[in-house]
Amino acid sequence: MISPRISGIGGVAQHVSTLTSRLMADGHQVDVMSVEGLVHIPVKGLYNPSFTISSYMSALWGRLIAGRSYDVVHAHNFPSWPAAGASRAGMKILTVHGLFASQHQELHGSAAGGLAGWLEDIWGGQANVITCISKGGLSYYRGMGRRTVWIPNAVNVSEMPTEGIRVGDRQVSFVGRLSMEKGVDVLIDALEHIDESITVVVVGSGKYEEQVRLAAKRHGNLRVVGYQPHDIALRYIKGSDAIVVPSRQEGLPTVILEAMAMKVPVMASDIPEITDVSGALTVFRAGDPRALAEALNGNIGKTEMIETAWRDVMEKYSWDIVYRKYLEVYGGNVP
Repeated sequence: MISPRISGIGGVAQHVSTLTSRLMADGHQVDVMSVEGLVHIPVKGLYNPSFTISSYMSALWGRLIAGRSYDVVHAHNFPSWPAAGASRAGMKILTVHGLFASQHQELHGSAAGGLAGWLEDIWGGQANVITCISKGGLSYYRGMGRRTVWIPNAVNVSEMPTEGIRVGDRQVSFVGRLSMEKGVDVLIDALEHIDESITVVVVGSGKYEEQVRLAAKRHGNLRVVGYQPHDIALRYIKGSDAIVVPSRQEGLPTVILEAMAMKVPVMASDIPEITDVSGALTVFRAGDPRALAEALNGNIGKTEMIETAWRDVMEKYSWDIVYRKYLEVYGGNVP
């Protein structure tokens, strides 16, 4: 199992950690390769490249010197693929948690997007199977002629907290990385239009943390609690009247599934990766602070769709279902 991270509140880390734990509980031997066990540079812009190089060298050493071989090598996201390619395995699987080239185009410009697209084409063609967490990703990679299946993110419904953390009478939570792709800047701008009786709680850390803390000095209804362990972050969601997900780029946000599993309404941007999750979400125009504020002001406290959202989780996004899908792929049962 190869992934940039297997710990923390990030959706990919939670996904890989749970999948690994389930495999080991079933008696499978699983080796894990991630930054937690490799040399890397913990600086934005160098984090993924340093992991790619370090994991590649470790996999190459494992194959040529230690003589390691596997039934399956499973890489998560494209920075993990060179290590998978260097490994000896009967099947090599790449799980894509977002559209690699599209994300780089949006965040870093056309040159970075072009390079990412070139790597995406080469590395994606080397995988025996690509699994995508979004249906948009499924269509995209199938369109490139890749053998691709849809296996979404998942949650352990039985492990959701029953008690929440509440700091305001009307509470909305943002939980995630404080970055442009997560749209936290849109949330900051929306505070000018959000009803002051609504307490907005921000849980997370990242590039925009300073801007968020400065905004808290201007807006008395903004509470910034910073990075929190996953179990505490879940309790902030449970204690809220809704969560807000203003993302510009996503794969399939686990935080949405977690909220649905706890019967907490979701208000999110209208990008396809989110709207495909469930029809029981309140959506607003991506990148539009006023639309975000109007969605919060007009819908907080409304719970008509939460039962439908909960059923969607139970029928499509529970780990019991998703784990079986991975086992089918590992066994070569791919349509």
